[in-house]
Amino acid sequence: MMLPVVAKILVVSRIVTSVLPVMVMIALIPLVRNDIVLSGVYTLFIAATLLIRQDRKDYVFLSVGMVIPTIGEILFVSTGVESFSRDILVFGIPIWLPLLWGYVFLMMRRGVTALEKYVR
Repeated sequence: MMLPVVAKILVVSRIVTSVLPVMVMIALIPLVRNDIVLSGVYTLFIAATLLIRQDRKDYVFLSVGMVIPTIGEILFVSTGVESFSRDILVFGIPIWLPLLWGYVFLMMRRGVTALEKYVR
């Protein structure tokens, strides 16, 4: 059995490793003005994450995260609730946004998985 302190440290470290890349990706938005380059960087984040630890369920969460929030974003833009001022917009949203949403869903799944193992 794992010591409670060690278990807490492991959970916190897994959650931080899930949140930190998302924070970096968001921080890159104003720094990388080329939408194609930013999409490529986001694709590298996703590929590295999937290569480091492979789980077939990750692909489901990534796919759902890329589709469902994107539909919501398109609706927000079409109703005027939200607008973007980027170079390459598809249906009014930046081309990299579905990649970011997909990655967020993937990392949320991993964070929740870490918490579930701790609370068992």
